[in-house]
Amino acid sequence: MQIDSNLISYLEDLSNLALSDNEKSRIAEDLQKILNSFSCLNTLNTEGIPECIQPFNVSTSQENININRIDEVLPSLDPELVLKNAPVKNEEYFIAPKTVE
Repeated sequence: MQIDSNLISYLEDLSNLALSDNEKSRIAEDLQKILNSFSCLNTLNTEGIPECIQPFNVSTSQENININRIDEVLPSLDPELVLKNAPVKNEEYFIAPKTVE
């Protein structure tokens, strides 16, 4: 994939940033370097290796539901204390501005 000015402008719009020409040039170079570093993956022989969505084997058996750690209930912060300095809140939650249309 080639990084061009159209892609940089698209990313600039998506991220809601206003970049200078110098910044756009530097970002294009950095993104191209990142993509080039991943190109070595194209040389790997993946024939016979099944696709997976997780890096570890998940079984339906009970002992493998969460293989990273044992879930345990721990004490939480007091909701009143947490919401004490919130600029906008209701009785139980922070209220934040809408970020997705």
